Amino acid sequence: MEDSTDRIKQLVADGVRDKVYPGAVWAIGNAAGTKAAGATGALDPTAPNIPMQPDTLFDVASLTKILAVWSTIGALWENGSLPLDQPLGTFWPEVTGHPLGQVTARQLLTHTAGVPLRAQLRNLYGTDPTTIRAGVLHEALHRPPGEAVEYTDRAALILGYLAEHLSGQNLDQLTHTRIWQPLGMPHTRFGPLPSELAARCAPTELDEDTGRHLKGTAHDFSARLLGGVCGIAGTFSVLDDLACFLRYMLDPTTAPTTPGFGPTWIEESLSVQTGSLEPIRGLFWHPAPGTDPADRTYVHYGFTGTGMWISPKRGTWAVLLTNKLYYTRDREPLTRIRNAFRGLVFS
Repeated sequence: MEDSTDRIKQLVADGVRDKVYPGAVWAIGNAAGTKAAGATGALDPTAPNIPMQPDTLFDVASLTKILAVWSTIGALWENGSLPLDQPLGTFWPEVTGHPLGQVTARQLLTHTAGVPLRAQLRNLYGTDPTTIRAGVLHEALHRPPGEAVEYTDRAALILGYLAEHLSGQNLDQLTHTRIWQPLGMPHTRFGPLPSELAARCAPTELDEDTGRHLKGTAHDFSARLLGGVCGIAGTFSVLDDLACFLRYMLDPTTAPTTPGFGPTWIEESLSVQTGSLEPIRGLFWHPAPGTDPADRTYVHYGFTGTGMWISPKRGTWAVLLTNKLYYTRDREPLTRIRNAFRGLVFS
């Protein structure tokens, strides 16, 4: 373990040296807690003397799909409010009679629903959130449901809308009360962040409108368009909160209070749900690249440079948070580090 930890530290530090990202924080652990963790690099290259800290806030981007959507959908399924395999149009009036009405929640969770592949919300529907919601829910399908696995942000956006419909709460309120608060995740929230929290946030990409790097405001354009709260992205979090979330997934007795989703949902999600279709997926989670699906090492990434891994078979979780978008949208350098990180943790 000690040798592996040293190699992880070197790997993550090399990413700073090679300007894959300005800085990073990471942790690995099990149900009992964190076994090893670290922080390296600078919070912001314009202030190189301020180091990245273990409690740095990150725009976790598509980890929102897990922290907010997957978790609340699981809560609604477990309490009987949401049938996973029933066409949405049979219980959701907003989509009844529209193409989306023939799709199931399970198909959205496995990215097999056939909904359009790109969000393009402003181009297609304008800037009014009500008009955007109607446009997304009434849009034609890209292909018949169940035909292919094709990752799309729209799946999480639609499921976020569905969670709001079934719960009668906005997604940020629902997630706070049903998931983050019970799990003891006090620093996890949707943005934009107030100024005192934004100061602790890792900056992401340069905003052409302001000439400054985004810091405390979601990088994802759809999230910004929708006021910071949507199923696609918009969540900010810290390493310790994500550790609490993943520990609970391995052992539900670790939570201060039981959240809405539990072991049944976790087991369902961290197993192959796409039949003979490829690439293989669970429910929003997918097998980590380079692993055997039978090993059950699952992962979800965020576009800003974040990632969470979990393996119930090995009883291990891992988190790697970076702000790689500060430098580039090129995925390859971080992909190499992520894959090497996963190999060191779960080998």
